[in-house]
Amino acid sequence: MSGNNVLLDTNTALYLLKGDEVLKQYLQDKIFYVSCINEMELLGFKVIEKAEEIAIEFFLGECSVIDINQGIKNITINLRRKYKLKLPDAIVAATAIFLGIPLISADKHFGIITDLTFVQYQP
Repeated sequence: MSGNNVLLDTNTALYLLKGDEVLKQYLQDKIFYVSCINEMELLGFKVIEKAEEIAIEFFLGECSVIDINQGIKNITINLRRKYKLKLPDAIVAATAIFLGIPLISADKHFGIITDLTFVQYQP
């Protein structure tokens, strides 16, 4: 994977969708990946307006959505055992590790994962 590839967590995707200019500048010229978990979280909000859904679907169309495979499953299992992460967070982190790309998230608890290249975003 190239140094321009990044995996976005759900919160960073939401910041982008809400127009966060600092994040937008930081991510300029980057290629976005999201886990299928992030896709489900973004589209699975209980209350979502049609315009928001369209914006999310357009955004996801600009990303590479990564489904769970055996390699991601194995890394997820190890992360859950070692760090006691919630399953969705473990899958997201495992996806970034599997792809060999940084994870960008506002959730600082990802920082404990030693095998993960983690970039904490502070809005």
